[in-house]
Amino acid sequence: MAITSALVLFAVIWFMLLLMALPMRVKSQEQDGEVVPGTPASAPVDPMIGKKMFWVTVVTFALWVPLVAFIVSGIVSIEDIDLYNRMGPGRE
Repeated sequence: MAITSALVLFAVIWFMLLLMALPMRVKSQEQDGEVVPGTPASAPVDPMIGKKMFWVTVVTFALWVPLVAFIVSGIVSIEDIDLYNRMGPGRE
């Protein structure tokens, strides 16, 4: 696995987890009882973006390291999951 592939894998996992974490524990202005004029009532009071980004990075790293180790180890290769023999020398 090249460095670029590892970084892309990290970024994909990070953004997927971020999109899952953003709506968690969000309190709207309507629930808080103080709607700022000019904003929708569903706007978050404190979205805690920095805290969520930190924890998403920690969880991403915890998932990414074993995944990269598994890919680099070569236990399973692309030839192993080639069900129709399209990658092998005996292409028909």
